[in-house]
Amino acid sequence: MLSKTQKVFLAIAAVFYMTAGSLHFLISDQYMKIMPPYIPWHLAMVYISGVAEAAGGVGLLIPQLRRAAAWGLVALLVAVFPANVYMATSAPAFSWILWARLPLQPVFIWWVLACTRTRRP
Repeated sequence: MLSKTQKVFLAIAAVFYMTAGSLHFLISDQYMKIMPPYIPWHLAMVYISGVAEAAGGVGLLIPQLRRAAAWGLVALLVAVFPANVYMATSAPAFSWILWARLPLQPVFIWWVLACTRTRRP
């Protein structure tokens, strides 16, 4: 059973990931710019990660899939971390914002796991 606080943060996370996943299709050119050169098939990877992110957000709302969706999002956050590092290291301006964003990855991982962890009654 989830607490009221968990339910609120779960709903926020679900909306966040569904929106972020949708953006991969709406502004794919922006995501293409942060793809490290060693990653193949840039556009396909942008779309695949967008689908995974949106699906994870939807999965957070389905009790039977919630925990699996959380772990899927954890895997996705780990997988896209190199793109975040590449973006921070190759940005000409505002790089401090991009560097400050890197420590948020573990926070996002904790967030999805904490708001899906059920307590036994």
